[in-house]
Amino acid sequence: MSQEESFEDKLSNAKMILEKLMDPALPMNESVKAYENGMNELKIAEKMLEQAQLQVQIIKQQDQ
Repeated sequence: MSQEESFEDKLSNAKMILEKLMDPALPMNESVKAYENGMNELKIAEKMLEQAQLQVQIIKQQDQ
């Protein structure tokens, strides 16, 4: 059973991928794959952030 990664983990993964992409020796096919993986990590992080914002809005509405 795998444990879900946190928002911070996703951002950290994206940062590591960006650093990998900065390597001029990285072959084109690996660059494309790394870019795809990085964009996927950011997309998941964005969804996690949106969920957290929605939860905050719900909590605020309940307090009113």
